Amino acid sequence: MKSRLMKLWEDLRSSYWFVPTLMALVAVGLSVLMVEGDRMWGVDWLEGVPWLSANKPAGARELLSTIAGSMITVAGVTFSITIAAVAYAASQFGPRLLTNFMRDRGNQVTLGTFIATFIYCLLVLRSIREGDGEELFVPHAAILLGLLLTMMSVAVLIYFIHHVPESIHASNVVAALGRELDALIAARHPTLAASAVLMPRALGSPPALPEAFYRQAAPVLCKTDGYVQYLDEDALLRLATEGDLLVRIEHRPGDFVRRGRALLLAWPPENLHGELAHELAGSFAIGERRTPRQDILFLAQELVEIATRALSPMINDPFTATACMERLACGMSRLAEREVREAALADEEGNLRLLTRPTTLAVFAERTLGRLRPYVQKDRNAAIELMRVLGELTESLRRPDQRALLRHHAKQLHRGAMAALDEDSARVVDERFRVVLRLLDDPDAWHEIAACCEWLSGREAA
Repeated sequence: MKSRLMKLWEDLRSSYWFVPTLMALVAVGLSVLMVEGDRMWGVDWLEGVPWLSANKPAGARELLSTIAGSMITVAGVTFSITIAAVAYAASQFGPRLLTNFMRDRGNQVTLGTFIATFIYCLLVLRSIREGDGEELFVPHAAILLGLLLTMMSVAVLIYFIHHVPESIHASNVVAALGRELDALIAARHPTLAASAVLMPRALGSPPALPEAFYRQAAPVLCKTDGYVQYLDEDALLRLATEGDLLVRIEHRPGDFVRRGRALLLAWPPENLHGELAHELAGSFAIGERRTPRQDILFLAQELVEIATRALSPMINDPFTATACMERLACGMSRLAEREVREAALADEEGNLRLLTRPTTLAVFAERTLGRLRPYVQKDRNAAIELMRVLGELTESLRRPDQRALLRHHAKQLHRGAMAALDEDSARVVDERFRVVLRLLDDPDAWHEIAACCEWLSGREAA
C-alpha cells in the first residue's frame, strides 16, 4: 500500500495539472465564502473605510470582466512560454529532464494563480444582481479580494518572467540536480556515525545463503512491464519476518522489469503462499518511467546525459560538462563517506530476512564515470578536467578498495585519451595522470602535492 501511495504522490508531483487544480478549487470555495459574507455584512462596513466607496453594479461587472479576461489571456501566454522553455530544455539537456521542469513548483503555482483568479472573478461576477424585480446586490468585499488577487497575479507574473530563464540556465539545472542527488544519497545512506542506529536490524556482512537457494527459492513475479519506481523495504522485512522467509530482492529502484520476471526470491518455498506473494509484490511500485524518489543512479545519469550532450559536436560546451563532472564527484565523495545501507537486514531476533541491492560506490562510478569516459577522452578540455576531478577525489576516497576503484577509472581515462588526443593534449593528460597516481600511492601527501599542482583545486594559471 505504501508503495502505491508513494507512486501516486510522485505522479501528482510530476504532473502539471495537480497544483493548478487545487488552486482552482480553492478559488471556487473562496468565491462562495466571500459572496455569502457580503450578504451577511451588507455595505455598512464601507463607511468605516474612508478610502473605499460602494461599487455600482455596472462598474463592478466591468471590473470583474476585465480582470477575468486579462487573467485567462496571461495564463495562455505563460503556458506558451513554459512549453517553449520545456522544448528548449529537452533539446539542450535531454528529454529525461522534462520531469524536473514539470515538477517545478514555480511554474505550477504561476499557472494556478492566473487560473484561480480567473475562476474567482467569473464566479463573483455572476452573483451581481440589478433590476428586473431582483434585489440589488454587489459583493463589495469579494470585489476587493479580486483586486488583491489581481495584484498578487502581477507579482507572480514578474516572478515567472525571472524564473523561466533562471530555470533553463545550464549552471542552475546542473546545480539543482547535484543538490537533489546529495539529498537522496543522504536519505538512502546514513553517515558512518549514524549507522549505529540501524545496525540492530542490519548485519555487518551477508551470511552464506542456503545451498539450494537459487535452484529452489520461490520467485515472486512481476505482473506488468515497467521500471521499479519505489520499493518499501520496511514492508518486505515485516512480511518476511511474519512469513518466516528469507527474501532476496532481484531489482533495485530504477531497474526495468519485464512481465513474468522475478521481483524477488523467497526461501523456503513452502512458506510462500498466494496471499503473502501478493503482498510481497505490492511492496514494489512499477511505472512507465524512472523517478528520482529512490533512484540515485537516475539523478546521476541525468548529469551524465547533460555532459555527453554538452560534448557533442553540435553543442560543444566542455564547461557545462565540467560542471556535471564536479557534481558527480561530489556524489561519489558523499557516497564514500557513508555506509552502504543495509545490504542484509535481520529481524529483531537476529535472523537474516532480507537481502537488498544497494547502490555501492563501484556501481555509481561505473554508471557515471564509465559511461561518460568514451565522450570525455575525445575532448582535450574535458579529459583534462576529468583527470583533475579524479585527482581531487583522492582526498576523500581513503579506503583501499575506494582508491583501487579510482585508480581503475583514472587508468581507463588515460588509456583512452592517449589513443584519441593529439600529442600535445595527450602529454598534458599524461602529466596529470601521473600526479593522480602519486596521490593514490601516498594519500597523506595530498596537500603537499596539491600545493605544487594548482590545477587540483581549480586555480590553474592561464
